[in-house]
Amino acid sequence: MTTPDPTSPPEDLFAPDAPPLEGWPEQPDAVRLDMDLLRADPDELYRKLRREHGAVVPVLLEPDIPVWMVLGYRELLRVTTDPKVFARDSRRWHAWDRVPPDWELMTFVAYRPTMLFSEGADHERRSEAVIDSMETVDPSELRAECERVADRLIDVFAGSGRADLMAEYASQIPLRVLNRMYGLDDDPALTQEMVDLVSGKAVPAAFDRLTNRMVGLLEHARANPDANNIASVLAFHPAGLNDEEIINDLLGNVYAAHQPTTDLIGNALRLMLTDERFAVTMSGGRRSVGQALNEVLWESTPVPNWVGRWASEDTMFSGRHIRKGDCLMLGLAAANADPDVRPDFRAGASGNQAHMAFSHGPHGCPQAARELAENIAMAAIEVLIDRLPDVSLSITPEELQWRSALMIRGVSSIPVEFTPAFAR
Repeated sequence: MTTPDPTSPPEDLFAPDAPPLEGWPEQPDAVRLDMDLLRADPDELYRKLRREHGAVVPVLLEPDIPVWMVLGYRELLRVTTDPKVFARDSRRWHAWDRVPPDWELMTFVAYRPTMLFSEGADHERRSEAVIDSMETVDPSELRAECERVADRLIDVFAGSGRADLMAEYASQIPLRVLNRMYGLDDDPALTQEMVDLVSGKAVPAAFDRLTNRMVGLLEHARANPDANNIASVLAFHPAGLNDEEIINDLLGNVYAAHQPTTDLIGNALRLMLTDERFAVTMSGGRRSVGQALNEVLWESTPVPNWVGRWASEDTMFSGRHIRKGDCLMLGLAAANADPDVRPDFRAGASGNQAHMAFSHGPHGCPQAARELAENIAMAAIEVLIDRLPDVSLSITPEELQWRSALMIRGVSSIPVEFTPAFAR
């Protein structure tokens, strides 16, 4: 069984022969992405880039790696709904010679035989199996499991009257629930492995440990055909996935689900604890929890950017000449902030769910996965409100810090206080 290596560039199977690039001479207006501004005020960065360069911007990521950043909502729709031109297989990239083996985004762009990088009929076959496996999750059972996990976590800190809702709550719930869905053991070490991958620390070691877990999970699924979990569905699906395909899809799906769902919970809690519009909700109301989640998916999406797509042919796009093998980065948060489509939530646009937080098109996050993430987040917040109705920040809103990078955005910690309560 082949173990993928996330730190090695893929074999170049598609990209045309092209000399190494010096800077980006074909795009004299290319700009180095201002990572300091991205972390401090991403909306200002998107406004500045859109104002000075338009909806599709040539940018250089550290260390001078050229990508097209798609900022416009309509432009993002075009990219995500035209997989023949804007393809998903990263082996098409002509700039692999510029990517160092330890590049912080290597885990996301290095080709592996996952549904994520598949195309055409193969993608249809792979996605059918993955979606079918997720649709076997019973919503009422998922809700009950979320509530059990949330109650157990709250029991640990309820009597103290203080907690960090990120470290002690939001970061714990998704993985513990996912363990049950996928058939994994409830091992706290999994959380640290996920954190290592997201932060860029010890990536090869963390990736190896997670891969070994998935190998064991598949072996258990093969030996227990009557088990009812996602791994078992994939193991015996009519699509006939081989072991390497299943292991890679299990790894990719667990990884993709954990951190974004953690940050969806955390970002929504931040909004509800700092915005007066949600004060009633924090006193026990329910309806505004869904409104908070939807607003976060527009305004503070946990995955603000995604690399990416690779042009399968030369094409003109938004007035730009995109060369075969060019890489495009999906500016999901920037598209949400496009002034032509951005809703005004203070004016009552809470029902607008046309955000790009989950991307779009055949390679976007499947609807079943979106519903699982939102249901987990909804249950986590509602249980917290029920158990600790007077919960409030123990610092000022201005002291909250964002854990912000190119492809993740979440609150670092949410220190709160509340009336001590008994464990259940």
